[in-house]
Amino acid sequence: MAKAYWIARVDVRDAERYKDYVSTAKPAFERYGAKFLVRGGDTHVLEGGARARNVIIEFASVADAKACYESPEYQAAVAIRQEVADADMIVVEGYEG
Repeated sequence: MAKAYWIARVDVRDAERYKDYVSTAKPAFERYGAKFLVRGGDTHVLEGGARARNVIIEFASVADAKACYESPEYQAAVAIRQEVADADMIVVEGYEG
């Protein structure tokens, strides 16, 4: 089974409240075995636009990645994030090889 990755690009408008998003999202990430591969760090734009914060999270499968996003725990976090940040988020299926 192929792994899956959340790719999130985020501009945080309220850093203090964003901490509430992070703590509220944590149980969903733990439940679905999320592994953070990239969280923040310096960004070097090669083409196109960029956001200030970039995150890549690995999941065991697309089903787990989508279930995490759709879970009640994460949806509670989404409500907070949407108040304090602008984000683009996608799920990408990965292949080993």
